[in-house]
Amino acid sequence: MTHQASAHHQKAYGILSLPVIVAALGYFVDIYDLLLFTIVREPSLQGLGIELTDKVQVLAASTKIINWQMVGLLIGGIIWGTIGDKKGRLSVLFGSIALYSIANFFTGYVQTVDQYAWARFIAGVGLAGELGAGITLVSELLPKNKRGVGTSMVAGIGLFGAVFAYFVYKFTEDWRLCYKIGGALGIGLLLLRISVVESGMFTNVKHQADVQRGNFLMFFNNGKRFRKYMLAILIGLPTWYVIGILVNLSNRFATEIYGVNQIESGRAIMYAYVGIAIGDILIGLVSQYFMSRKKALLSFYMLSIVALGLFFSNFNNSDVRMYGICGLLGFSTGFWAIFVTMGAEQFGTNLRATAATTIPNMVRGALPFINLMFLNLFQKTWGWNLLQSGVITGLVVMTISLIAFYFTEETFHKDLNYVEQ
Repeated sequence: MTHQASAHHQKAYGILSLPVIVAALGYFVDIYDLLLFTIVREPSLQGLGIELTDKVQVLAASTKIINWQMVGLLIGGIIWGTIGDKKGRLSVLFGSIALYSIANFFTGYVQTVDQYAWARFIAGVGLAGELGAGITLVSELLPKNKRGVGTSMVAGIGLFGAVFAYFVYKFTEDWRLCYKIGGALGIGLLLLRISVVESGMFTNVKHQADVQRGNFLMFFNNGKRFRKYMLAILIGLPTWYVIGILVNLSNRFATEIYGVNQIESGRAIMYAYVGIAIGDILIGLVSQYFMSRKKALLSFYMLSIVALGLFFSNFNNSDVRMYGICGLLGFSTGFWAIFVTMGAEQFGTNLRATAATTIPNMVRGALPFINLMFLNLFQKTWGWNLLQSGVITGLVVMTISLIAFYFTEETFHKDLNYVEQ
């Protein structure tokens, strides 16, 4: 149940206004930090005294660290989402970046795997707030005919942070310095944020005493709202299936598909993120052209199915083609911006930051379950090989997302100035 919030007049912002640029740079630093461990995993573990030839110890240590980071993201998503609706969007943009900048500096000095895991957990908590608060603020400050393009700019520019992280490491070849640079970027951004204004919609709702703000349990105490929330999460699953399984294990898939190869998973991730960034910028324009979020999302889903077909086909028979297909897979799953924007647009002003912050982190948190299906159920229990398991996992994920997409409402023309009751 919803009701309209009273009108609140505020300045009209454009696609290249300061709030959009600052949110985009925030997500840039966020993605730099989020993907840095994937890029510096082996040298950083070697720097802590782990022998890279000991595959069991390397796998155990890297799994522990990345799992702690993902748990941090899940917990942080709920914490920052709630703060964003209770205290304001800007409080999250300041608080989250301060926390993960400190965690970044600390990571540059860790000496044990446990310290590394704790540092990434704290960073994960901080990182969880960045995108949701930025998308919420931009969605509420921009007029409805521009907000899709604005949020696409935020995600598109931000996702180049992964490419930047790859080249920073290649240039410095010092994993500790890479983390310290991430911390310095965060502090610099914190200073830039001082001139950004709060959302007028939030300021208006803040003064309404009878409105519950940032109550995470409200997603579960109403059948219609719970359904919308679950659908908003499920439409984003293909992104992390592609990045977390196919691209991350691209060297292993290459061995299975065409044999001897020189694929580096870090480089494959870099190509995929170039694709995702370009896709995220373009999907805003596609959404604008169709005047529909759903038509834009469906067109990218269809392209994802084509890219998945190429990945598992005989066409994928060389390192050049594997890297190219990873880039295409990235481009075809470049719907992160629209997916998070749709999540923000599904809910009223008093729950919008909580929705936009928790939804992407729930999708990130779904990766361990996708991994469980891919590794444990299909390979260990049913005895399928890597390729069979990869194909079936992809079919399951895409089927779930397409069904969720079908039942998701269109939000392109939706007026966001209302509250949930």
